[in-house]
Amino acid sequence: MYQRILVPLEASDYDDAILTHVRDLALHCSASVVLMHVADGFAARNQSQLVLRESDEMKKDREYIETRADELEMAGLQVECVLAGGDPAAEIAAAAEREGCDLIAMSTHGHKGVQDLLRGSVANGVRHQTTVPVLMVRGTPRRLRPV
Repeated sequence: MYQRILVPLEASDYDDAILTHVRDLALHCSASVVLMHVADGFAARNQSQLVLRESDEMKKDREYIETRADELEMAGLQVECVLAGGDPAAEIAAAAEREGCDLIAMSTHGHKGVQDLLRGSVANGVRHQTTVPVLMVRGTPRRLRPV
């Protein structure tokens, strides 16, 4: 069914929900996984000016997605990592095309109404900017998970 799944990560508790879901889906479909993090801090936005040296922020982001990739590889999946900087929705949509992905799987926060307007929604932006199917799984922060 799916051959290559793009999974944007935000380095938060919400990543656990999508990674658990994608691990099982990718194993079932024998799909490879592309983990992506879009850094949106000052150093990421100005990375082109820091050509010779990766910022501490970008190093931390790279370490995070590589650690999560190791977890999926231990489950038997083929995983690649992509680190980008800029507008998350635009970067995710572009990466899906560039990487030849046939599914984008991402976690959502479940904001409603005003919260969604105030905070924006990367998932909503992605679904408007891509023709690649988007699977959204609502995540739950650890502090709200049942014990």
